[in-house]
Amino acid sequence: MSAPLTPSDQPDALDSLSPEKIKQILEAALLSTQEPLPIAELRKLFNQALSTPLLSKLLEELRTQWNHRGVELVSVASGWRFQTKAEIQPYLDRLTPQKSPRYSRAVLETLAIIAYRQPVTRGDIEEIRGVSVSSSVLKTLTARGWIDAVGHRNVPGKPALFATTQHFLDDLNLHSLQELPPLEEMRSLIESNDKNQDLPFEEPDTPDR
Repeated sequence: MSAPLTPSDQPDALDSLSPEKIKQILEAALLSTQEPLPIAELRKLFNQALSTPLLSKLLEELRTQWNHRGVELVSVASGWRFQTKAEIQPYLDRLTPQKSPRYSRAVLETLAIIAYRQPVTRGDIEEIRGVSVSSSVLKTLTARGWIDAVGHRNVPGKPALFATTQHFLDDLNLHSLQELPPLEEMRSLIESNDKNQDLPFEEPDTPDR
């Protein structure tokens, strides 16, 4: 059993918290989690007493304070998170070399179709690609957390409808599907993947705890 809190350990009353103290609390919460935290979740730190506009303002200030560091505070579809800056990551990779995951053209084309035409069925994808879609392709994208079945089309057989997830947007540092690059640019990325170029589909790196 943990020891009881002493008076000095007790959280400060909200009316005594300065903006800097609030930012310290937000900073600690975001640095100690692996997943993005939405403002609705961050408000729990203050018993819901602080408004969303206020926390948004302080998070933006905190983002600015981290501008010139190796780790940055970003806002993505699922909320706010700290992540390693892209230009710093190659140096960290020397400590723990990791081979970036590579995906087949079939996987990337299927993902692009779902992202730009969602919700779609397996049959829709096959009609657009002109070839059959193996179950392993959909399983790969589902296991990666990029797509999920969101319902069934009301036709014979009730085929599953697939759509992208917030995790997919998080991995691309996006807030919404409207921020996806133009379809032609995505096609170029898929073609460049065939020439052993990297695609921006990587898990974000979190700072060392």
